[in-house]
Amino acid sequence: MPIATVNPASGETLKTFDALGAEEIEQRLATAHAAFRQYRLTGFDERARLLNRAADLLEQDAPDIARTMTTEMGKPVAAARAEALKCAKSMRWYAERAPELLADEHPSDADVKDSGASRAHVRYRPLGVVLAVMPWNFPLWQVVRFAAPALMAGNVGLLKHASNVPQTALYLEDLFSRAGFPTGCFQTLLVGSGAIEDILRDPRVAAATLTGSEPAGRAVAAVAGDEVKHTVLELGGSDPYIVMPSADIERAARTAVTARVQNNGQSCIAAKRFIVHEDVYDAFAARFTAGMRDLTVGDPLDESTDVGPLATEQGRADLEELVEDALRRGATALCGGQRPAEVEGGWFYAPTILADITAAMRIHHEETFGPVATLYRVTDLDEAVALANDTPFGLSSNVWTEDAAEVDRFERDLEAGGVFFNGMTASHPALPFGGVKRSGYGRELSGHGIREFCNITTVWHSA
Repeated sequence: MPIATVNPASGETLKTFDALGAEEIEQRLATAHAAFRQYRLTGFDERARLLNRAADLLEQDAPDIARTMTTEMGKPVAAARAEALKCAKSMRWYAERAPELLADEHPSDADVKDSGASRAHVRYRPLGVVLAVMPWNFPLWQVVRFAAPALMAGNVGLLKHASNVPQTALYLEDLFSRAGFPTGCFQTLLVGSGAIEDILRDPRVAAATLTGSEPAGRAVAAVAGDEVKHTVLELGGSDPYIVMPSADIERAARTAVTARVQNNGQSCIAAKRFIVHEDVYDAFAARFTAGMRDLTVGDPLDESTDVGPLATEQGRADLEELVEDALRRGATALCGGQRPAEVEGGWFYAPTILADITAAMRIHHEETFGPVATLYRVTDLDEAVALANDTPFGLSSNVWTEDAAEVDRFERDLEAGGVFFNGMTASHPALPFGGVKRSGYGRELSGHGIREFCNITTVWHSA
């Protein structure tokens, strides 16, 4: 993929960028390494001052950077502004709480004595230069949820962003520079995916984090494993959205629409498989279908738009293949199932619900990255759990029930990194974020996230 801004609402190439050459990459690696040697010595107060300044600037810039994001990857501009403000809020959260999250830990006096020490503690020290390979779907948030904790821990970052959001990527480097972070603490590398391996193998790079596709995660994990470097991977998701008879069906259906089409349906944690108990299936399906049909598809820069275009032409082609395969094999389109007739140009796809899904269809097993929902009917809780877990992914899950016994069962048995009851999956800096199975490993956000790129050091003094 060329490094370029291509407006997905029109298909027009607006700006192209040259990839960095070998000498430029080397210069940035050297700068990052030198920056870490000094930045790691700063205190939490100084790091917090810089990060809070970045948050202030981001809030001021929110209207402009929102339009940039929308132009580069197509999300509704209102959602883009909200993303920018969420990033600023999360920066402040880490600026305030990092000292507590990374405070020295002290074992009990009895355990210290038993170890033969006079005193002992655990200290969190930064690892060094961290390579972040990030996707286009949340071009600010995906980066900030890595960068804010990493910088507060004393690490420095190298960002290899998706090739279709180069202006957003360059903005992030400029943001941290304007905030006053020392040169080299956060740099954007405009490079193609082919350059990642050499960068990750460089001994000056200590670790990597990737959010993206399963193949990309496998590739980065393989190189990091060969180099014995720590990685955090957040990959795909095919999250279940389970509705049981005790649920508030009206609210569940209304939330389901948002859960499916957030970010034009291009979110790893968007609900994708809607698993509904037979007692409430018809009522839910009718409301869910009506809600999807009522969505406004169109220009993402229009404040009234609910669903904009898919980010890339290939992404729409991939989605169309999944839908067409399902329809050929007997699925029923309750709404959508094609490109919207009311929008000309661009990479739009109509909000779609497919029912009568079977295991013979690709869509049953593969992630749908776009505004397409699959709808299933189940007879009981056991079938709901089994179907929810019948996926190679395990990022998050949503359950609608008022039954305490069902809550306990779903909380115990769903194979996912999160279980959200009577609502939709969301991310917050206080809550760990990540998955199991082919959705990846490690955690972002919360204290778990900030410690991922720390050297957890045992300090022991002889008695």
